[in-house]
Amino acid sequence: MSPEKRSELKEKIKLLIIKYDADIIETEKMTQPIGPENAIGRVSRMDAINNKSVMEASLRSKISKRNKLKMALIQIEKDGFGNCITCKNPINPARLMYMPESTKCIRCADR
Repeated sequence: MSPEKRSELKEKIKLLIIKYDADIIETEKMTQPIGPENAIGRVSRMDAINNKSVMEASLRSKISKRNKLKMALIQIEKDGFGNCITCKNPINPARLMYMPESTKCIRCADR
């Protein structure tokens, strides 16, 4: 990977981490417990509980993605970055720009 592409990818990863940090904060607000003091009907309460579960799953997904991006930001400085961990061939730069946390080439990821 050329130094220019590496620098461009590094900046993209940093921006994505900032975006995910903000998304995580917003999602955490939506996963607050539903207090019994809220005067909502039984069906509305069940709907609120269901929505809370969906938001908690979304929060876990966002945290996982952010952590993978942070790991990619650390790994980008190493010589082997951009190579598939399975077959050791270079990962397509377009794939890395789309999914900077990718550790496998498309062929190995499909397996």
